[in-house]
Amino acid sequence: MKRIILLFSLLIFNTLAIAQARGLPDFTELVEKQGQAVVNISTTQTVRGHGNMMPFPFDENDPAYEFFKRFIPRMPGGEGAPREFQNRSLGSGFIISADGYILTNAHVVDSADEVTVRLIDKREFKAKTIGADKRTDVALLKIEASGLPSVKPADISQLKVGEWVVAIGSPFGFDNTVTAGIVSAKGRSLPQENYVPFIQTDVAINPGNSGGPLFNMRGEVVGINSQIYSRSGGYMGVSFAIPIDVAMEIQNQLRSSGKVSRGRIGVVIQEVTKELADSLGLSRPMGAVVNAVEKGGPAEKAGLEPGDVILRFDGKVIDSSSDLPRLVGSTHPGARSTIQIWRKGATQDIAVTVGEMAEEKTAGLRAPRGSKAPEQAANRLGLIVSELSAEQKRESKMSAGLVIEDVRGASARADLRPGDVIVALISRGATTEIRTVDQFNKLLSRFDKGSNVTLLIRRGEMQTFVTIKNLDGE
Repeated sequence: MKRIILLFSLLIFNTLAIAQARGLPDFTELVEKQGQAVVNISTTQTVRGHGNMMPFPFDENDPAYEFFKRFIPRMPGGEGAPREFQNRSLGSGFIISADGYILTNAHVVDSADEVTVRLIDKREFKAKTIGADKRTDVALLKIEASGLPSVKPADISQLKVGEWVVAIGSPFGFDNTVTAGIVSAKGRSLPQENYVPFIQTDVAINPGNSGGPLFNMRGEVVGINSQIYSRSGGYMGVSFAIPIDVAMEIQNQLRSSGKVSRGRIGVVIQEVTKELADSLGLSRPMGAVVNAVEKGGPAEKAGLEPGDVILRFDGKVIDSSSDLPRLVGSTHPGARSTIQIWRKGATQDIAVTVGEMAEEKTAGLRAPRGSKAPEQAANRLGLIVSELSAEQKRESKMSAGLVIEDVRGASARADLRPGDVIVALISRGATTEIRTVDQFNKLLSRFDKGSNVTLLIRRGEMQTFVTIKNLDGE
């Protein structure tokens, strides 16, 4: 009897083991076929240093930098003696056509004097950079070769969160390293990255993987491995890839003209929070609220105003403010588009002719100057404010508004600062321009204790909406 029970137990164990094994993916065939199209990319850049410094083969952000720095001796020579040396870096890429076009990251080849591509069969080619787009971190290279193995782009709309994906690249210079994981999220927005809806994965990505392909289980490329989230410089379980449809659109433009043209409408926007949605009369947080409209820009010509909430662009829903730059940027300059906005408690459609984005500019912020207001009690928001002087109006080119002299209580937690100018107060979808201290205080007196108050603030040359929570709170 015991023998039968033992045999039965072994049978169940083996059955479970086989079922579990069958449930796990087998990457061997994918790697064997698609690995042929993955390449190693090395770059050389001539930089100037000092005579007593030994050039390192690693970037300062590379985890290996500190280790090698301790053991590679300094070169003799005076501290101030300048010299040139070759800075080398490594990355990955993949072939997208048999005649030698290769995709990688723009940061892999940025400022490189020479780019070398090494194939899996050890052949090496000097590559020409056809073009690079820093906004999406995509670069297109060309090597003089033919009959090369190439990848097949995936239909990104079919990619699902939770499905298996595989990365092939050269982390730390180790060619054709394979790592696997799952898709953690789609459409991720990252700080300062407004034009890419990143694919987030838990695939092990390390320095050197940049520019390499991310495959689905059908052997199709779904993205370009681009960034990692890390506090140490190494893999921490969160990595990001540029969707292949974005990359292919960029490479089409780079191949045809060597540059990328993007649409723009000339607005400054911010996210719609729950408190701001309540103030504007929206049923829920959605869209992108317009802080400022560029003078003479496409949006101003179309009739957009500060306080408008953009809900749709060419029929596509704007769930969060990060959706708008991507949709506008991918629109051909000169196109006629329709924007659905929320204004004064109702929706309306506005037609706009999309302009062309110029080089990025950083606006200098300068607060209006003026003498300190006499000591006075803070208002219900914890603010001490004064009306703009003639000099302040002239310098800020504003006809009205209240300059913040001091910030206390709940307002300090809302990121209001001395020098900010209160332009308007927003309540129940209505926007009231602020002109005097008495007017402002009367408006505040109408709010119940504990209410949230939303203000339109001018800071230097920029405008933003700020919500102060818990009126009369400490």
